[in-house]
Amino acid sequence: MKKLEEYVVSIPDYPEKGIIFRDVTSILEDPEGLQLSIRELQDKLEGMDFNIVIGPESRGFIFGMPIAYNLQKAFVPIRKKGKLPCETASINLEYGSAEIEIHKRSIKPGDKVVIVDDLMATGGTAEAMIKLIEGLGGEVVEVLCLIELMGLKGREKLKGYKVDSVI
Repeated sequence: MKKLEEYVVSIPDYPEKGIIFRDVTSILEDPEGLQLSIRELQDKLEGMDFNIVIGPESRGFIFGMPIAYNLQKAFVPIRKKGKLPCETASINLEYGSAEIEIHKRSIKPGDKVVIVDDLMATGGTAEAMIKLIEGLGGEVVEVLCLIELMGLKGREKLKGYKVDSVI
């Protein structure tokens, strides 16, 4: 069986010159890659005490949902502004052009939350999600991603939180 990183396709100069895009759809398109990705993410949560998996739109849905299902936890989506029908809490992302939101009813004081996403770059999206969750009384016990771009130092933005990645 291949290692998970062997399934990731790197695309140079996308979305702009000088950037190397790490494409996780190549993992999803291969049955073994998909199973391996979910299993390796899920293994990182072994023995952890939590009751909610949070996944940001859209790839956080893909990786977070099967983990929540397998571990019999709730799954709560974080979406782009204007996509959720009930009362929401929202926050701007670090680059200012987008806003994300969560249903206020989804997190209650004392909830222990794991954030699952496909990729962490600068840590800005994870930082925003943490602020939303904590603003509603939840506790983030781990930020877990499939791929972490170490050179962009996202962990530095998340000091004080458990951060883990598969690749």
